[in-house]
Amino acid sequence: MPVIVFEAGALKKDVKAELIQQLTDVSAKVTGIPKELFFVSIHELPDDDIAVGGVTVTELKRKLAEQRAQAPSGVALED
Repeated sequence: MPVIVFEAGALKKDVKAELIQQLTDVSAKVTGIPKELFFVSIHELPDDDIAVGGVTVTELKRKLAEQRAQAPSGVALED
């Protein structure tokens, strides 16, 4: 039984459901193993406990929300 482990900061319930579905579908397609045999585990870490470049995910999410609020509608933001 293949196991997929995904670690991330806090995720919304609908995002987790979509992630589980997509990871399973793609893995089954690539490997040829029936999707019913895949075990998917999502490990969520508190956003304050993980960081990128010395900045916590909490702070990164706050900055991204501010950028989105300031951007004109339809403008793509750089990450």
